[in-house]
Amino acid sequence: MSKFLTAILSLLALASRAQNSVIQMVFTSDVHYGITRPHFRKADTVPSGIVNAAMVAAIDQLPSQLLPADSGLAAGSRVGYLDALILTGDIANREEKGVQCAAASWLQFKKDFVGDLMTRGQDHQPTALCLTAGNHDVSNALGYCHPTEPAHDASALAGIYDMMLHPVTERTKENYNYTTDKIHYSKEMGGLHLLFVNLWPDSAERDWIEEDLKTVKPGTPVFLFTHSMPDVDARFFINPNGQHTLNDSDKFENLLTEQFKDGLHADQPTLIEQRSLVAFLKRHPAIKAWFHGHSNYNEFYDWQGPDNDLKLHCFRVDSPMKGKLSSKDETRLSFQLITVDTRKKTMTVRECLWNSDPDNPSLLKWGQHVTLSLN
Repeated sequence: MSKFLTAILSLLALASRAQNSVIQMVFTSDVHYGITRPHFRKADTVPSGIVNAAMVAAIDQLPSQLLPADSGLAAGSRVGYLDALILTGDIANREEKGVQCAAASWLQFKKDFVGDLMTRGQDHQPTALCLTAGNHDVSNALGYCHPTEPAHDASALAGIYDMMLHPVTERTKENYNYTTDKIHYSKEMGGLHLLFVNLWPDSAERDWIEEDLKTVKPGTPVFLFTHSMPDVDARFFINPNGQHTLNDSDKFENLLTEQFKDGLHADQPTLIEQRSLVAFLKRHPAIKAWFHGHSNYNEFYDWQGPDNDLKLHCFRVDSPMKGKLSSKDETRLSFQLITVDTRKKTMTVRECLWNSDPDNPSLLKWGQHVTLSLN
């Protein structure tokens, strides 16, 4: 087939996808401005600003790329547009051991992901940027069980809050209040309902989700985006010991609104907490998929809960700075492309390996993929 004919077919497929309400989103997480990678593109000890700028450059190339000839949605056609770029937290690394302040990290993030991102959605508007907070962002604001410098810097949280919730009174690192200024919101996108949750859906977040879902049209697929995976770390909860403080002995981080119920130690499993979550998810079958970062490697899996009585499609994404696998092998650096046909209620998620050949940064390679029904 000639290149000209291939291009024509790709354009026709692109027009058909737009007409059929095919939504395309990039998903990534844990960019951790303020630290370094051990190795990246023939250099050692590479700052996060360089690595993340390279990932943004790869995302900018994505619309011109062909999707693989796999069994997924829009296989073999040009990507063409990106309706959203979703990043689930840890924008700033925790300010420990000489790491720069959150204010500096937030400025670097805005330069790369706001200033340098050139992609557009199918409506020809700039790609929507959707952010949530991560545990590092919150610890920078609240303090941590180990010393940080400065002790408190809410710059990243205030920046996310202002950018995503557009308050009448702008939040700053001085007036941001984590208790009242929770970063949770929802977004309608072409027949999808996207929920962006503060860290993990504890009881307070579930109450907010309950109210939000009352506005959703029946039959609309709902996606959940959080920083944490469903089997949340115990250390995220409020310290159940003594005065419930942040301290080096107990190692709880006091990030959520609930006190830990499963015991007194931060390394215990969160069985009671997960069972409450399972009960909630069973009441809301419209929630079809959960996307998260925090434990950073590419994985498509079904979460079954601690008692194996649930099946929820989950998508764990790599980190450009702290990937479990990609931190040791840079060719495994990846983000995910989510393609959803809201008419057919089908979704394909593909792993995009954006640094598969460090000597050829313009080469993007496709990794794993999965296609699922949203009915």
